Amino acid sequence: MRRFGVRSVAVAMLLLGGLQGRAHAQASTIPSAQSAPEAQGENRGRKLLEQMVDALGGDAWLNRSDWISYGKGATFYKSQPNPYVSEFEEYTRAQPFGVRLIIVSKLGVFIPTTKRDVAVIWTLDGGYEVTFRGKKDLPKDEVEDYQRRRRHTLDVVVKDWLRQPGVMVTYEGTGLVGRRLADKVSVLTASNDEVTIALDESNHRPLSRTFQWRDATYKDYDTDEEQYDNYQPVQGIMTPLTITRLHNGDTVSQRYLTKVVYNSKLSSDLFDPDRPLEKKAK
Repeated sequence: MRRFGVRSVAVAMLLLGGLQGRAHAQASTIPSAQSAPEAQGENRGRKLLEQMVDALGGDAWLNRSDWISYGKGATFYKSQPNPYVSEFEEYTRAQPFGVRLIIVSKLGVFIPTTKRDVAVIWTLDGGYEVTFRGKKDLPKDEVEDYQRRRRHTLDVVVKDWLRQPGVMVTYEGTGLVGRRLADKVSVLTASNDEVTIALDESNHRPLSRTFQWRDATYKDYDTDEEQYDNYQPVQGIMTPLTITRLHNGDTVSQRYLTKVVYNSKLSSDLFDPDRPLEKKAK
């Protein structure tokens, strides 16, 4: 079994051309039959993303500095659950990015105890397993997978991608996510990196985030999808307490959050992989 949280495009190009001289002046004042639908799709897509941010809490969501997540996680193989469920604590800092994940092992039968002797720390460009002996680099494929997903999170799309020059936002129509009707919006950067976000048609909360990338070995496209469910208000922020990750349509992991705390002013020491854990006395 993989340890939860650790072992676990079609690219469209839009060519915009401009007319020169007098023809250009006319095009700027007379709506084009070809450009009008594109502009409408762009405007509607951006409007939906604005509504998404508002639905998540507006400034409270945009400006959250850090958060602590407590919960349980399960992994899957070919969409079938592995028999073990892990309890975890995760500390996340927005800027500079950092994540500290602790798997909580339950020990004992008559007198239950907990064990927190391993932490996994993710930085902007690396991933490490940290114990009282020090740090160890995580396998390259795991780091690449995690960093790829980090670069395609809702936070990165909203706070970074939408501010980039040349980014295209397109309304893709409606579809189903689970049993919910969703509006789908794609965001395409100038470097042809794309994310599709599905928003609940009734309240504009994100139901899923999907992106694709080309497999380095087999040269085909893989699809990563995260689905969000069971939203609850926490400190003015609508927070999904159930997060499901799928790879090429197969479920690979689920998280069930029991508690989330925002803006705790977490110490930078939590995200320093060069600080070994304290050795506990036996």
